[in-house]
Formats: sequence, structure tokens, C-alpha cells
Amino acid sequence: NEEIQDEPRPSVDTKELEETTLALWVVNSEMTNPTEEDIYTYTREKEFTSAKKKILTELKEKKLEYVYNSIELPILPLVQEMEAQGVLIDLPYLKKLSLDYHATLAGIEKNIYELAGGEFNINSPKQLGEILFDKLNLTAKGLKKTGTGARSTRISELEKLQGSHPIIDKIMEQREIQKLLSTYIDAIPPLISLDGRLHARFIQSGSTTGRFSSTDPNLQNIPIKSELGRNVRKAFVAPEGSVLLALDYSQIELRLAAILSGDTALIKIFKDGSDVHASVASRVFGVSEDKITNEMRRHAKVINFGIIYGMGVNALKEALGTSRAEAETFYRGYFEKFPGITKYLEDVKA
Repeated sequence: NEEIQDEPRPSVDTKELEETTLALWVVNSEMTNPTEEDIYTYTREKEFTSAKKKILTELKEKKLEYVYNSIELPILPLVQEMEAQGVLIDLPYLKKLSLDYHATLAGIEKNIYELAGGEFNINSPKQLGEILFDKLNLTAKGLKKTGTGARSTRISELEKLQGSHPIIDKIMEQREIQKLLSTYIDAIPPLISLDGRLHARFIQSGSTTGRFSSTDPNLQNIPIKSELGRNVRKAFVAPEGSVLLALDYSQIELRLAAILSGDTALIKIFKDGSDVHASVASRVFGVSEDKITNEMRRHAKVINFGIIYGMGVNALKEALGTSRAEAETFYRGYFEKFPGITKYLEDVKA
């Protein structure tokens, strides 16, 4: 049997290909970062022109033309400009950070060996598991196992063991520093171009939800919670005579919740220009806004975001660190005060 080889396809114009893969993603968001091959597979067409026509027809049928033509397409040239522009990196600063962090890491690892009573491969889940569970006999409620039945040493499991032995905190520190080094501090310098700038890729169709994704490296999850992570951000600098500007939408998700649900109480909070979390706290806790404590506002923030994303009573109890009864009271109180949101969420589920 002779193998029949397909004729090589004619090359497609880059701009047209980008626009068509973008259209495919708008039509079927499960296909993130689609390729030319995905276009043919999805449409079951052999010719690019007929495949493109099929995708654009589906776009029209699904009433997604506005999203494609007015939201997604205009962003394409901006993304290309952004990638070409890149961001300036302070290389000497990163090199010094690398030396400091490697030294800190060596110290922590030495510490771990002392606490374990001998050297082992900290990065081997099997060896680490033997030290923690067999040698040190550590245990905690609800510890999970891996698919193969071995005891898991993932961060989520180590957190359950916190406080049972000083080695746990040290292992978590070691993991954090190692990740910062391998993902950013030591990974960024080789990616810097001759212009001294980092030109990461930003993928417009990179997620099912509509968010961008980023590669080489991923600039969308540079740590911010710990001091160790924040230090990495200082390597991103502005050239002489320029500044870096940080912009953020104000309460965008809750504003959308107000628009989509039409809830009069929530709309009024925004129209009055009030602090949304303090106003919600005032309604849920039944006290005037001037009596709201920081703790109450923090709780209201958890309730606000938690409930619009479908958090149930148990998850709310965990997030607030309260009793189930108290979480239930907050939960019910929220839906009573914002009936428009209640109806909207129920309608979406239905």
C-alpha cells in the first residue's frame, strides 16, 4: 500500500490567518490560541477561503459580529505594537537578585537537612514524602494522596501540616524562592533582546473566558503577595524620561453585576459614589456606615465577590473564618438586601 500524501496547502497571508483564528476563537472559545490546522479541522474544509467563509457565517449566525468587529479585531494591531515595544529590564538588578536568592536558597536547604536529620532530594516528592510522613511521622486531617496512591507533598497539602513541625515552613520558603528563580529571575535574562527589552507574547485568544494569556515568559502572574515576589517586579523599569503607569478598573465586576442584574440597591450605591464594600457591609450587618469596622468591610468584600461567583455557605464560612451559622446569616442577609442579584443569579442558573 502506497501512502497517499496530501498536496501541500498554499501559504496564507499572515494578517488574514490571524484574523481568522481570532474569529474561530470568538465562535468557539474552547479552542484557545487556535492554529491554521484548527481552522481546517473545525470547518472540515480543505481550502482556506471556504474555511474562513464558514467561520464568518457561523459568527453571523451566533450574533457575534459585534464582539468580533468592534471588540476583538481592533485590538490585534495594538497587541502587535505592545509586543514590538516590549518592556525595559534592569539586568544588573536581576543578576544581583539571582545571587542573593541562590545564597538564601542554599541556606534554607541546609536548614531543611538539619531539621530532617540528613540530606535528601527536596525536589523529589517521593523522598520528601518519606522524610515528612515516615521519618518525622507528620500527619494532619484531610491529607490527600496522588493518583498513584502516594502521599501528596503539594503546597495545598503542606499548608495543612503548618504548625506541626518547623520543617514545613522551610520547605514552603524553599519552594517559593526556587519558583521565583526558575520562572523569572534566571529565566528572563536569556529572553532579553539586544535592545535591552523583554518582548513577551500576549495571546488575545489565550483563554476561554476572554482574558489574554502570555508566554516567553508569562508576565500575567508575577507575584505580588510576598516581599520576595514583589522584588521581581522592581526589575521592570521605564527608560530615562518616562514612567511606568499602573491602571486598574474601579470595582469593575460589581459594576457589571449591578448592570446585568439591574439591582436597584447596588445601582444606587454606585450612583451615590459610595464605597461599595462599606455600603454592602452596612446593609448586611445592619449598622450605619460610620460604624463599619475594617473587619466588617473585609467580610463584605469576601461576601460581595464570593456570592457573585457562586460561592456557597460552606465556602463562605471558610473564606470568612466564621461559623456555619454566621456564614448562613451573612449569605441570607445579602440576598434579602439585593433581591435583583438573587433573581439574576437564579435566572442564569435556570
